[in-house]
Amino acid sequence: MRPASPRSRALTAGRCRPAADTPGRAAAGDVVLHARRGFRARFARQLVLCRLHHLLCDGRAGGARRAPRPLHQGSSSFPWWLSSHLCTNSNIDTGTKPPESGVFGFMINISALLAAITMYIRYLLIEKQNESSHFVWSSCNMFTLCVGLMGCTGMGIVATFQELAVPSVHDIGALVAFGSGVVYITLQSIISYKSSPRWNTYFVCHIRMAISVISCIAFIPMIVFASKISMTKIDWTPGEKDYTYHFMSAICEWTVAFGFIFFFLTFIRDFQRFSLRISTEIHEDSW
Repeated sequence: MRPASPRSRALTAGRCRPAADTPGRAAAGDVVLHARRGFRARFARQLVLCRLHHLLCDGRAGGARRAPRPLHQGSSSFPWWLSSHLCTNSNIDTGTKPPESGVFGFMINISALLAAITMYIRYLLIEKQNESSHFVWSSCNMFTLCVGLMGCTGMGIVATFQELAVPSVHDIGALVAFGSGVVYITLQSIISYKSSPRWNTYFVCHIRMAISVISCIAFIPMIVFASKISMTKIDWTPGEKDYTYHFMSAICEWTVAFGFIFFFLTFIRDFQRFSLRISTEIHEDSW
């Protein structure tokens, strides 16, 4: 074997030189090593916490000891921290336990009041437009307002008699609120078509009718699925009896609720075209 040349020995010595000969490299290497160790320690702690979350969810859902579930149940690409968060919060129904139930009732009452005011303003607007156009009967406009106010009353019943306290009254209030609300937005869509094109564009009328149709379609299965639920409870878990009915009913319920919200948003342009004033007069001769 031919002996290595001085140049080769110098290059080999340069590559194999200890890290202590280069203080900058040594410091950088220590920082990287420390960061890696810290990351591994944090990752290990999070794995332990995630595992504890899964075990607690199993114990709370079943009440008995179950076999531990794998961390990445389902898709392997699903983030472990997100699965832990969902496991911890999936069994909590918002607005059914104090103090959330109090906040829920308070906000529902405020929403019912604002909805009633909006419906009354809409009634006055149609009456004013109808003076010159005569596109709808005044009695029909009044009937639409009464149906809308009935829905607001149902919202108040839902807020006052909460689900766990008086389930039957709560369900009746929800039925009145959603049923009257669907009828109200459907009648308002018809009135919008009657007043077009002078007071409403056909585009707005089509949007209102589409929202009304979607709400009506979602309202029917909501009632059907809700009627098949045989118990009133919270903290539902997948696989339980009537869980599918509860899940589908909740989806339809939120679809109808958001339909009401989006329908009221279509009134913005109409309300920008007129002014409403409240005058106060004192009649001195009445004393």
